[in-house]
Amino acid sequence: MGGKNIEDTPPDSAKHHEEGISEVADHKLEEVKRMSPWMKQITVRGILASLVIGIIYSVIVMKLNLTTGLVPNLNVSVALLAFVFLQSWIKLLEKAGIVSMPFTRQENTVIQTCAVACYSIAVGGGFGSYLLALNRKTYLLAGFDTPGNSPESIKEPGIGWMTGFLFVSSFVGLLALVPLRKIMIIDYKLSYPSGTATAVLINGFHTPKGDKMAKKQVHGFLKSFSFSFLWAFFQWFYSGGAQCGFSQFPTFGLEAWRNSFYFDFSMTYIGAGMICSHLVNLSLLLGAVLSWGLMWPLIGKRKGDWFPASLPQSSMKSLNGYKVFISISLILGDGLYHFLKILIFTAWNIYSRLKHRNNKSVPVDTDQTPCELKRNEVFMREGIPLKLACIGYIFFSVISIIVVPLMFPELKWYYVLVAYVLAPCLGFCNAYGAGLTDMNMAFNYGKVALFVLAAISGNNSGVMAGLVGCGLIKSIVSISSDLMHDFKTGHLTLTSPRSMLLSQAIGTALGCVIAPLTFFLFYKAFNIGDPDGEYKAPYAVIYRNMAILGVEGFSALPHNCLQISYGFFAFALAANLARDLLPNALGKWVPLPMAMAVPFLVGAYFAIDMCVGSLAVFVWNKLNNKKAELMVPAIASGLICGDGLWILPSSILALAKVHPPICMNFLKGK
Repeated sequence: MGGKNIEDTPPDSAKHHEEGISEVADHKLEEVKRMSPWMKQITVRGILASLVIGIIYSVIVMKLNLTTGLVPNLNVSVALLAFVFLQSWIKLLEKAGIVSMPFTRQENTVIQTCAVACYSIAVGGGFGSYLLALNRKTYLLAGFDTPGNSPESIKEPGIGWMTGFLFVSSFVGLLALVPLRKIMIIDYKLSYPSGTATAVLINGFHTPKGDKMAKKQVHGFLKSFSFSFLWAFFQWFYSGGAQCGFSQFPTFGLEAWRNSFYFDFSMTYIGAGMICSHLVNLSLLLGAVLSWGLMWPLIGKRKGDWFPASLPQSSMKSLNGYKVFISISLILGDGLYHFLKILIFTAWNIYSRLKHRNNKSVPVDTDQTPCELKRNEVFMREGIPLKLACIGYIFFSVISIIVVPLMFPELKWYYVLVAYVLAPCLGFCNAYGAGLTDMNMAFNYGKVALFVLAAISGNNSGVMAGLVGCGLIKSIVSISSDLMHDFKTGHLTLTSPRSMLLSQAIGTALGCVIAPLTFFLFYKAFNIGDPDGEYKAPYAVIYRNMAILGVEGFSALPHNCLQISYGFFAFALAANLARDLLPNALGKWVPLPMAMAVPFLVGAYFAIDMCVGSLAVFVWNKLNNKKAELMVPAIASGLICGDGLWILPSSILALAKVHPPICMNFLKGK
């Protein structure tokens, strides 16, 4: 759901999840009869908990967006934290002698939905990609002398216009697919693995056995959270200068450190590595070795031949140009393959269903359990009127068609109109594919819009039109898909679709305010976009150069970069094809080109951190598999939250001009 979401729930786990849900649901069949009305599922304490969790995770994902652009799936972590918040709140009130309402799975689901909707704006709102790509620093990094990189396509970040853009672009997607919810969830029975996994966790919490399990997870979460926060606080004292502190520890020697190969003691990336699959982390490491270990040193030696020796490395006509455009070729190759694969897979699946529907010999599904029937009955009983959804979609679309061209004159109103006419179709394709594969392809739809709009808008307005249009399409397609995941979770936890839609809308509104404020906390306190600093914001440069490619074509590439990019584009296609065609025993080890692309521009250090996280999980599984399966999500969430929460006080200290007192640095011995 940022940056780039790494979805690591395997699609074939859906059957296992469904079995777990049925087991819990059968055990709780009597609870169904006492289910509260949909309005009571949304509570004041739930909204307050969602606000706090949304702020915490907005800070965390904003840091990830602005450092590497790689954001793991944190939905399960949010559901756990929601349970921790409400259970702690209820126990505090009990000790004070105040009786509170019972904490139900429906309220837990609503909090999780609202909090995820809130922080998802920080993930996919373009703060590390298409919106940040409009500022002057990114314009200069892309090369002010680069053809197509027009100085007119600059818009400095501002809380006002960013908040307004998010409000007019985010709410359209909420209503695009509401009329199709029965078809997707009940008729087609799409699995939506992430939504299903979240439902399994929430259902598990609200059972006697689940309560014991949750207590262990909460204890582990609090221990890892405290350690991570205190460790980040301790590290701060030694980071008083450029390239100072534990984050610059030359683990493998100074020469390796100069090429970004070192362990930087970041609990955020270790936690992310524990959540992401081993294949993602090993792909990151492979990309780091291939780029910083081999390619960049070799291309750097061609200085004066392939590119002028007088240019700084940060120039797009120098080494940085190869880093950016080779990363783009991997991203585009991977995105194109999955885009076509999901479209073909979706079209074939729909065709098969229609064919079977017309075949009268196909037996009707009559072996539904009582709980399945009850879930379907609740899902349909709490319906959302079709008329309301259509009027709402038209209303928000008209506002966007009027407001967006006023904010960005380069993007003509008729481009926005066409986008909103096509949006339901695009959203359906993406949501259907996500239901089958758990892959949200919204960024790839956005990239298609980026290239098309940049090409047809021309030199002066192409970059601006492409980047803003990319944001519009991506927002509509992504939010509509996320809502279907939430509907699946609600269906399996017996939560009303009305309360799910309203909580998603509340979370989206909160995110449209919180995300720009969080971004400016970083933007004012740290040097965002510095290619040699911590907050490189790599995707801002990548997206701006994609727009330039759309305007100018291959003339924007440095010398010999086109031939190398062709090779990596072909590699991305071949790697994905091999993973799909080879036997599973071999295919599961084929690297992921999208993950490989990230360290090409960012560096190797975070890939090493994430591999340490994978190693910890591997060892833990070998020692105690059952305990590891239970505790890894909680421990990883604690590490991420503790380190991420330290960003708030460190940012305030930076804004107050309070600097760390010590610089710990490492020099070569005599």
